[in-house]
Amino acid sequence: MVHVVAVDVGGTSVKAALVDRDLNPVETLREPTRRVDGSVDVAHIADLITRLADGHEVAGVGVAVPGIVDDATGHVHTAVNLGWHDLPLRSRLRTLTGLPLLVRHDVRTGGLAEFTVGAATGVPNAVFLPIGTGIAAAFQVDGRPVVAGGFAGEIGHVVVDPGGATCNCGQVGCLETLAAAPAVGRRYTERTGREATAADVATRLAEDPDARAVWADAVAALGTALTLAATLFGPEVIVLGGGLAEAGDALVDPVREDLHARLTFQREPRVVRAALGQDAGRAGAALLGWQAAEQG
Repeated sequence: MVHVVAVDVGGTSVKAALVDRDLNPVETLREPTRRVDGSVDVAHIADLITRLADGHEVAGVGVAVPGIVDDATGHVHTAVNLGWHDLPLRSRLRTLTGLPLLVRHDVRTGGLAEFTVGAATGVPNAVFLPIGTGIAAAFQVDGRPVVAGGFAGEIGHVVVDPGGATCNCGQVGCLETLAAAPAVGRRYTERTGREATAADVATRLAEDPDARAVWADAVAALGTALTLAATLFGPEVIVLGGGLAEAGDALVDPVREDLHARLTFQREPRVVRAALGQDAGRAGAALLGWQAAEQG
């Protein structure tokens, strides 16, 4: 049976899986990210691919990585958390593994899965917005991904609060300063003096007015940024994913209501929770693997 290898590279771990035609994992590996002189070791990633491929017929490989990634060439302009700058990752991995291989930004990889087999299957105009440690988006317009050489999709750095906190990127009042998971926990702690994560805040919404206030700020920030997305790209569906979306209706419903209340002439998109959850990255990387096989 023919398989592909799907790889998701993160700052703390590398996850890889041998995947069948139905996108089911047959064998998985997860190892701590290995670094050499502060940079994630490309040879270690190649080794994981080779180990999974050993004894199997592997048609292609899909690799998802964070950072500014040119999906067409697999060139990583920069991935700060991985210590990569100006890295020809696709060509390096193809040389080391000898397999057809594609590299894509991790959020666009998850978006590929949600647009192909997930919550926005068959929808030509859609947004995938995972909300976790950071916030980025995958945009599909008229059935085509918006890439811009790897620079598209950084919606987490849309300014939604010009008088707000300074973001790690250097701007003031970015969406990430209000709605990323660390920001939700931090703002609750600053407000109450009680340590909490974003998940803690979500569980306290029913009885804690401070939790509701912090959550409402995050919802309003998301509504502001998504209004811009709706105006520029006209999505039919917006898919919310990532860790914060684990709150389910507690996030999806108020974001939908806030966004729809802001829209005037724009198309009113459906706002839904991601269907694939934590499997989106693996499924998307597997789809990339099959694309790589077709391209040879």
